[in-house]
Amino acid sequence: MAAIIHTTQKQSSSEFAKLFESTAAKTPIEEGNIIKGKVVKITDDYVILDIGFKSEGQIPKNEFKNAQGQLTVQEGDEVEILLENIEDDNGMIRLSKERADALKAWDALVKIQDEDGVVEGVVIGKIKGGLVVDVGVKAFLPGSQIDSRPQKNLDRYLGKKFKFKILKLNKRRGNIVLSRKGLADKETDGAKDALFQNIKVGQVFDGNVKNVTDYGVFVDLGGIDGLLHVTDMSWGRINHPTDMFKAGDDIRVVVLKYDETNHRVSLGYKQLQEDPWIGVEGRFPVGSRIKGKVVSLTDYGAFVELSPGIEGLVHISEISWNKKMKHPSQELTVGQEVDAIIMDCDIVARRIALGMKQLRPNPWETLSQQYPVGSKAKGTVRNVTDFGVFIDCGVGVDGLIHISDISWVQNFSHPQDLYKKGDTVEVVVTNVDPDAERFSLSLKALEGNPWETIHSRYPEGTQVEGTVLSVQTGGAQMALEGDVVGFLPKANLPKELKTGDKLSLVVQTVDEEGRKFYLKTA
Repeated sequence: MAAIIHTTQKQSSSEFAKLFESTAAKTPIEEGNIIKGKVVKITDDYVILDIGFKSEGQIPKNEFKNAQGQLTVQEGDEVEILLENIEDDNGMIRLSKERADALKAWDALVKIQDEDGVVEGVVIGKIKGGLVVDVGVKAFLPGSQIDSRPQKNLDRYLGKKFKFKILKLNKRRGNIVLSRKGLADKETDGAKDALFQNIKVGQVFDGNVKNVTDYGVFVDLGGIDGLLHVTDMSWGRINHPTDMFKAGDDIRVVVLKYDETNHRVSLGYKQLQEDPWIGVEGRFPVGSRIKGKVVSLTDYGAFVELSPGIEGLVHISEISWNKKMKHPSQELTVGQEVDAIIMDCDIVARRIALGMKQLRPNPWETLSQQYPVGSKAKGTVRNVTDFGVFIDCGVGVDGLIHISDISWVQNFSHPQDLYKKGDTVEVVVTNVDPDAERFSLSLKALEGNPWETIHSRYPEGTQVEGTVLSVQTGGAQMALEGDVVGFLPKANLPKELKTGDKLSLVVQTVDEEGRKFYLKTA
């Protein structure tokens, strides 16, 4: 901003110029020249300057404050100021401290560029495409010239001082473009050499996260990169490094290992935190009941957080008495609060084995009383496999209807041709074996054995009439007289066959041992 000098009486431009030249002969009186003045007084708003005339000049106080808002002059100081105008429209002289500083800065920058030198500056702002740097005047540092590698987090440069090369300088347009790339490489190489010479295991660094991967994060230690592996981030379980860190984060790490040959540095983060396993002995006695939160599910079980940084594993076989569980997600979800029993606690190996089914009554102990052999039961289909159908009868364990117990005659290609999950069925209990944990069920036991009728009435080669009960992927079920059902394989199926159609058939195969009663079209 400009300042105004007040005179005791109005003088013409030429008279004032003569007076000015006589009192400051060392500096020509021309607009745009820099002259010297002495601070004689500082008021609330202005700095009063004696420039060798009858009148004193004043410049707004703000022009003498630094970036922190602190005043940089005191009474008695001599400063350089710019003569902007010998006489303005009001007959007063205009001065400026800011413009004097800018002109001196430009002169210095031109000289530095001519000599291919280096300029120091402070990063004062962030704009689209790069950073704003104060080198006496504002200059632009493109993002591509900040470092030898692309930088995602520009905030970490704000307020810091660096050295730069001048790429472009246009004084007339007030345009300066800087580069730090080459100098940064030299600084990095020097920093690397110094760090590699002095780095030690156990040394603590304040670093910056440069990159995040699936297996860890790379941390800039001030010239060299170190790897913080995901296993060294937390005493507890994390699913991915992004759960804790992102590029640009400032973190404190400790050197765990240093490979001098390959210059590889392994870092730790959790090692700077208190080890949660210290003092654990006695906190988790075997047999005690404890609450926890499910933090992870795997094919073999569920990890349960018992306290910050301490987890126990519930093996899939210990989640439920039902051994037909394929995955823990059938019973548990991440984040679920659960109760468990401590089955084993190995402090040295840092392993705690948990059980959940032990908190529930063992269904095998009462199953034979609830469902004795020969009794009927109702249940829901839980799963269909190649070898049979699993049924939930509401007792905590699944019963199995083996494929051989579905029907007397295997008039289907696959059990899923007859049943799907959620179907309700009635069955007969054929075996309960608590020691082997087997609960066997049968569907065919609800029906009479048709083989006597088949042998007597439908020997191979007999011509019969049949009605389509169902069409399956492998063939069709055909109802004959006497509640006998045979199977018409796919190879013998007429086109566009549908339920209820009647066909003339011939008995092709009668095999009681193989449960095959096959038909073919006549």
